[in-house]
Amino acid sequence: MNQSALYYPQHYNDIGDTFMLRRTLTTCALASLLAPTLAAASENAPSWPTRPVRMLVGSAPGGGTDIMARAVADRLGPLLKQSVIVENRPGVSNTLAVDVTAKSTDGVTMVMGVVTAHAIAPHLLKLPYDNNKDLVPVAFVGSVPNVLVVSNSIPAKSVQELVALAKKEPGTLNFASSGTGSTQHIAAEMFKDSAGVQMTHVPYKGSAAALVDLVSGQVQMSFDTLPSVIHQIKSGKMRPLAVTTPHRNAQLPQVPTMAEAGYPDVAISAWYGVYMPASTPPAVQRKVNDAVNKVLAMPETQTRLQAVGAELKPMTQAEFAKLHMDEYQRFGDIIRKNDIRLD
Repeated sequence: MNQSALYYPQHYNDIGDTFMLRRTLTTCALASLLAPTLAAASENAPSWPTRPVRMLVGSAPGGGTDIMARAVADRLGPLLKQSVIVENRPGVSNTLAVDVTAKSTDGVTMVMGVVTAHAIAPHLLKLPYDNNKDLVPVAFVGSVPNVLVVSNSIPAKSVQELVALAKKEPGTLNFASSGTGSTQHIAAEMFKDSAGVQMTHVPYKGSAAALVDLVSGQVQMSFDTLPSVIHQIKSGKMRPLAVTTPHRNAQLPQVPTMAEAGYPDVAISAWYGVYMPASTPPAVQRKVNDAVNKVLAMPETQTRLQAVGAELKPMTQAEFAKLHMDEYQRFGDIIRKNDIRLD
């Protein structure tokens, strides 16, 4: 399929040749409405934005997506010469915020997209928008590993000990996630399949609530993202057993990978990037991509996000579009292979 067709759908208007006057009036009205957008779509989009920008986040405050969004938004505003306001719209595997963005017509709404919403949820949910047509990937930000963490209330000090405990007491261990269809959920399902263990899924509306119960021992484990758990790990409130990426993370150099622990099939990471409505003028998309890449190059941004385990990676828009489709297809294969379904 022509990749451009995935992101820039054509819109046709044919009201009939016998109604020429009506057509003329309609065309004039549309031209009047579109004039500000077309003016903003000059080569460098110098007049965009003319008002504050909204960056939606599909999770609750304090989660990995929220942390990434605020770090970018804080530095993006001065470059765009407008405030960039982060707005949390948690729910439905991060897709509520994406839905609002896809249907937005104000010209200043974007979403901090995450793998959950753009590569996983479309295979599990019936969404009220087309993930591959109604939105356009604009600027990649970076990725973080998921970390298998356990409550201090259980004795397991390694993945092997956790598996032994799960097999000794089938179905008694609960794993938390920030929501059904999240990377935490998918990673745990992959782990269950690979290790041959039974565990019960307890979904929450965001990581913050899930981690409260993990610290208190109400749930026993989670595959949460590193930004969400790094402070609890370093303060000793929970125990990390493994990261889900191919290599160890600089913030947790002593923590093995799932492959090192004997489960190479449990490979997943959370990536983040800015998406905008597909109707956004290409010049505006280029401006946002350029501005986000400048933010990622700032030492302050790198220090802030690397401290929570993020690996930043500036990309061209074309590179991000390719990653979007590659990951969409990869997670579709993973979900079908492991027969992952929503309850």
